[in-house]
Amino acid sequence: MTTLTTWAMLILTIGFVPRKHLWNATLCHSTLVAALSINWFYSQLEQATSVLIFLDNVSMILAILTCWLFPLTVLASQSKMQYETIAGQRIYLISLSTLQFLTLLAFTASNLVSFFLYFEASLIPAIILISRWGNQSHRVDAAVYIMFFTMLGAFPLLLWMMKFYITFGLLSPAFSFGLESPKSLMIYPGLFWFAYNMAFLMKLPLYGIHMWLPKAHVEAPIAGSMILAGTLLKLGGYGMLRLSVFIEEYMKSYAGLFLAIAMFGVLGAALLCTRQTDLKSLIAMSSVSHMNLLVVAALIATKWSYSGALVLMITHGLTSSALFCLANTLYERTNTRALIMLRGVITILPLAGVWWMTIALYNMALPPTLNFASELILLISFYYWSKFLLIMVIFTCVYSSAYSLYMYWSVQRGRLPSHLKTFFPFDIREHILLLLHALPGVLLLLNSQLLIIA
Repeated sequence: MTTLTTWAMLILTIGFVPRKHLWNATLCHSTLVAALSINWFYSQLEQATSVLIFLDNVSMILAILTCWLFPLTVLASQSKMQYETIAGQRIYLISLSTLQFLTLLAFTASNLVSFFLYFEASLIPAIILISRWGNQSHRVDAAVYIMFFTMLGAFPLLLWMMKFYITFGLLSPAFSFGLESPKSLMIYPGLFWFAYNMAFLMKLPLYGIHMWLPKAHVEAPIAGSMILAGTLLKLGGYGMLRLSVFIEEYMKSYAGLFLAIAMFGVLGAALLCTRQTDLKSLIAMSSVSHMNLLVVAALIATKWSYSGALVLMITHGLTSSALFCLANTLYERTNTRALIMLRGVITILPLAGVWWMTIALYNMALPPTLNFASELILLISFYYWSKFLLIMVIFTCVYSSAYSLYMYWSVQRGRLPSHLKTFFPFDIREHILLLLHALPGVLLLLNSQLLIIA
């Protein structure tokens, strides 16, 4: 409750702090929340579960990720939002903090009702951010896409919750990995699995219903893209990991179609990345590929696949957020995201080229990064489940490296276009922003036992 209370006070800070101290005070307060969350979650993990809050290794690490990314979104938004009115800046920061606060509450919810409410409520500030501060003329269409797909998946989940409550009289046992499958709900196991996972498959998203994600990323402001990739997509993975305990023994028989779609999505989205002309669209499609790999891991439903999925969520949240920050730094200097217009940037910004190479290596899961550890854990789990699936994932790793190198080469190498002669260099704020994305992966690699589901 200490972290939640401190975060609630952040909204008051944004609303009443003097104008000249708005960004500095918000950044200091959010950094304090991030530091406090790390200390509080780890020191009180055993005693943190209560009627209102549930914490274990899964929810704790995702909650810390949520707290960690918020000050980074504030850092990334400063240069763009300085031209807004003071009222617009306050509304922007309040929308950001509300969105991350609702996500944090969803990760720490102690029962399905609370999780569902926070899961759906996070849609409201996300729509406000995209429709008001989006970069392109189709930002309203992107907001409508998000609302349509989210609400379409919410209705089956609500019906399943009602059926579960009528049968058992409570909803809190859903958040425990030790439960047995409630076989009284298994008259139609395939339909049952699809009903309670549809909302999560929409949020991840599953390949085929992913059309809203590239559109939302292209239209969203930088903070919106960071939150979408860093935490909002993880709500879908978190929900699947939590509720997969109800149907483990039926997944192989009745969820095979979704396994095939997800596996095709992993490979297909990776191939589509090499055909993108927009930088943010390329990063968004890479998120689709990684999140479909998470669906495959959840469907296999073993301890190894759960651990690999958790590590994948953390590494993807940090890496994709860093990629969107790098894309934003170029967009602020060139007003374009077309890859053909961004060649040869390394000749003007050589130090920025180091960051591009570092984050690209993270994205292609080069050893000994934490991204490599996540894919290695998943490969081990796939090996014991299906040799064919293992081969498919290996091909995906190859294509992941291909589009990461394609992205780096398209932006950094080649002849500099004539319109890119005047560039202002990276400032300290941007270097700190990227460092705070790359550093947690190193620290977590040194303490990888924190990411293993017992």
